[in-house]
Amino acid sequence: MIGSDYEAAERLARGIPLREALDSSSADAWTALDLGVRILAYEAPGLLPSCDRVDGRRLRWNWDAPLPSVNWSRTPPDESLLAVALCHPDGRIREAALEWVGRSPALRPLLVVRCADWVGPVRDRARALFSEVPGRELPPLSALVLRLSRRGHGDFARQRLERALRDGAAEDVVALLTSEDRATRRFAYRIAVDRGLLAPATLARTAAAASDDVRVQTLCAEAAIAGMRDGAYDEVLGPLLSARSPQVRSAGVTALRRGGRQGEAAPFLADRSGVVRACARYVLRQGGIDPLPLYRSMCADPAARPAAPAGLGECGARADAPALWSLVTHPVPAVRVHAVNGLRALDAVRHTQLRPLLDDPSPAVVRAVTQALLPDADRIPHEWLLTRTGADRPRALRVAAERLLRAHVRATVRQRWPAG
Repeated sequence: MIGSDYEAAERLARGIPLREALDSSSADAWTALDLGVRILAYEAPGLLPSCDRVDGRRLRWNWDAPLPSVNWSRTPPDESLLAVALCHPDGRIREAALEWVGRSPALRPLLVVRCADWVGPVRDRARALFSEVPGRELPPLSALVLRLSRRGHGDFARQRLERALRDGAAEDVVALLTSEDRATRRFAYRIAVDRGLLAPATLARTAAAASDDVRVQTLCAEAAIAGMRDGAYDEVLGPLLSARSPQVRSAGVTALRRGGRQGEAAPFLADRSGVVRACARYVLRQGGIDPLPLYRSMCADPAARPAAPAGLGECGARADAPALWSLVTHPVPAVRVHAVNGLRALDAVRHTQLRPLLDDPSPAVVRAVTQALLPDADRIPHEWLLTRTGADRPRALRVAAERLLRAHVRATVRQRWPAG
């Protein structure tokens, strides 16, 4: 039993006002209440032996008691009782309670819940009532509608909401772009992009700023580039190329080709992200520029561009391996990391030469070396690794040695007892 579900239902059943009993702004609170009332009815029927009499009838809560139809035609129920009845385990009670939702807009979220009800008559009646709700009053329900759309019968409310947002006022969509609910923001951005409500420059700034949501970043970056016009390249490409997200930067680099500015991709050959480096190489090649000489030039003095050795390994030849080996002892840790990664990309790792770098003072270098040595873990002496798991060793080294020891054991077992 979920305590918060049960507690909210109990507070409402005791007549505590709706706004005090639960957080009505939370989509989770409403779905939790729906479950909580059923928990209350079945696990603690004694808490609610009856509700207020209505036309001489009672709402009965015992699971095996006959439940009469409810008639509230004379005396409107209070909001708390109505909320409980809308979540009652018996469909007849839920269906009867639906007729009063129109008089209590605060309970409209439970109308959305009942649109996905498992009982057909309740679901049909709720959908008929939900269809009467004005479209401009639906956006506040977006988070709950989208949460319930994952259920088997939950798509009706989502389709109604989508029609309202696509056909309604632009400000209703724009207001949802800053929603605290991630699903709502994504939903609103898709509609805003489809309707062309945001300028390319605004989309580019959003893509660069939305560092916590890759979907919004990608959607906005692609839409910004698609809407880019002559004379507006800088205001679109500027935010994209300087974005923190590698997905956004890669989109901006790729868009340089569209503007005929392939040469501007050169600095991104040494981007810290492999995806961005790959896009930069593609754009330069499309402009007739070979990136390999540029990489070799950068690696002559890589301190300013530490990721250049990784890029050299990604597009270089085996003849470039000596240059990368010379950089694994570079004084800048980032250069050492990318030099090791470049050797892996070239398939030029020699475990005897790389093994001493496990004792590197930089944890990032230790991690890169570990990844490079894993395929040859069985060729590293067991005792040599074991001595590096002691408590006196740095944590990064202990973790690396333990990973390599496990790989060493697995490889040895496969060699001695091959499958079959």
